[in-house]
Amino acid sequence: MQAKENREGGDAATPPECQQPSRMLEHKNTLTLALLALGVVFGDIGTSPLYAVKECFHGTHAIAMNHTTILGVLSLIFWSLTVVVSIKYVGFVTRVDNHGEGGIFALLGQAQTHMDKLRPRARSAVVFMTLVGASLLFGEGIITPAISVLSAVEGLSVATHAADPLVLPLTVSILLAIFLVQHRGTARIGRVFGPIMLVWFSVIAVLGLIQISNAPEILKAINPLYAYDFFAVHRLHGIVVLGSVVLCITGSEALYADLGHFGHRAIGLSWVGMAYPALLCNYFGQGALLLRQPEMAYNPFYGLVPKALLYPMVGLATIATIIASQALISGVFSLTQQAIQLGYCPRMRIMHTSSEKEGQIYIAGVNYTLMILCITVVLMFKESSGLAGAYGIAVTLTMTMTSLLYFVVITRTYGWPLWQALPIVGLFLFFDIPNVSGNLLKIVDGGWFTLLVAACVLTLMKTWKDGRKQLSRAMLKKRFPIELFLEDVAAHEVKRVFGTAVFMTVSPDGTPAALLHHVKHNHVLHEKVILLSIRTLDIPSVPACDRLKLDHLGQGFYRILADYGYMEKPNIPEIMDMVSLMVVGIEPATTTYFLGRETLLTTGTSKMAGWRKALFAFMSRNASNPTSYFGIPPNRVVELGAQIEL
Repeated sequence: MQAKENREGGDAATPPECQQPSRMLEHKNTLTLALLALGVVFGDIGTSPLYAVKECFHGTHAIAMNHTTILGVLSLIFWSLTVVVSIKYVGFVTRVDNHGEGGIFALLGQAQTHMDKLRPRARSAVVFMTLVGASLLFGEGIITPAISVLSAVEGLSVATHAADPLVLPLTVSILLAIFLVQHRGTARIGRVFGPIMLVWFSVIAVLGLIQISNAPEILKAINPLYAYDFFAVHRLHGIVVLGSVVLCITGSEALYADLGHFGHRAIGLSWVGMAYPALLCNYFGQGALLLRQPEMAYNPFYGLVPKALLYPMVGLATIATIIASQALISGVFSLTQQAIQLGYCPRMRIMHTSSEKEGQIYIAGVNYTLMILCITVVLMFKESSGLAGAYGIAVTLTMTMTSLLYFVVITRTYGWPLWQALPIVGLFLFFDIPNVSGNLLKIVDGGWFTLLVAACVLTLMKTWKDGRKQLSRAMLKKRFPIELFLEDVAAHEVKRVFGTAVFMTVSPDGTPAALLHHVKHNHVLHEKVILLSIRTLDIPSVPACDRLKLDHLGQGFYRILADYGYMEKPNIPEIMDMVSLMVVGIEPATTTYFLGRETLLTTGTSKMAGWRKALFAFMSRNASNPTSYFGIPPNRVVELGAQIEL
């Protein structure tokens, strides 16, 4: 900790005139990143005022509106934003990173560094919680574009009821446009995200302050006693309404997921300096409006807007919700890539949409799946109120998983004593558990959809991981020791031909099955043979200097282990360029790649259920071709097949 403070504060021996330029530059960079974070990180939570208060007083489980309930709901919103976002995420969770990266898989990576300190059941529980959280984030990626865009377009109905028939078609059209342009990337659009959201937050803050000035008594809601009285009076119904209040903190996970792009300082500055005060102003403004005009409960956000500015505000809100949707869609792409690298998802074709920013990717299969499901839920629920129940349960369960994983990391990896960790995590769960309870009561009203999506994603990830494990075991049983193979090669004087052969293998142990089949059927070997294994580590990225580990086996054979982080995509040509600098005589232009293609049979003796074996075989058949996934020149690939029973 002391070393970190010295780095941030500068060396005391360095003259002030030498320190000042670097401090000014660092300050400037932080401000720039804070502006960018405002557009990328806070798009979701920044558009929550469109529907959060409305759901409390006009939704399916709305509470009767009076002076006391308005103050109670506003008190709950204030303390939710303060404790969950400001204290939990900005204050604590974003300080726990995995080599600079954040997100739920980063927490798993941190936890796995000290998994040996956990019992087997605890290890399984940690992995399961991570997969549940990741699955729910996929569900959130479906609901966020749908509810955000729909709630923005519903502002047209406030202006005139003649626009009611246009709300659904216009929402579907906007969603179609968002998803159909994803393949172009967000590099150009992303530059204006921050300034647009700066305008958005400024406008909603001013609109709220105008109403607060008309009814300043709404500021009494800062007192937590109003929240306590709200539950004391309404009890179970109060818990149900809490399920709507939680909509004000949707998008909090983005704070952590985008940690690697912006850093803790920029995210904290962006939140404290703009997003947090602007949201409070708008929420309290909506409460002040309802104190004076309770009839505006059907859409209090647009009730803040003067009629002359209503249509421009609908346009600005629509742009803001598009930005919020883009952030979640990009997040799902990144989450999918991490799942692929960690072995929880089949290979998919990943397209990089920016030559400057590595994190900007596009996955066609995920994009069109999200598009179909987003449009389906809009047509199914028809109103943003119908989507609120489905939205809240995804957010609250993910937050609960994050709290539990955070507890594991700070106690096992960072060595916090229980007396220090329990009060902090206890405060988090004090908010998380009631929020989950309030949304579980809304399963029938739409929460079932999110749970269904999460269950499907969880099943797919768990099946793929377990299937790959069983497949690896089956292959290892048949694996021939490399030492014996080399002895046979020397004894039988197998003919060698010019060039290099690369045999890709999952396990760095033993002899690849493709190599055995090649020698058995072709009776020939290249002058140089490379056994290449790619391993994904529990860190986001691996420095290029630490990428390769080379072992000379003799007789022109080399075993190479290439390490990648879970946020990196392996590239075989790049690996071979590095190998050519380490081993004399290897030319990428004269290299042939041998890949094994397994045909899976479900008639084996593994403990996986029959339907899971069939599902795994189906996923394996439809996985992206390794040639295109790893960037191997297709005209230099030879595939050798084999049948394996699971």
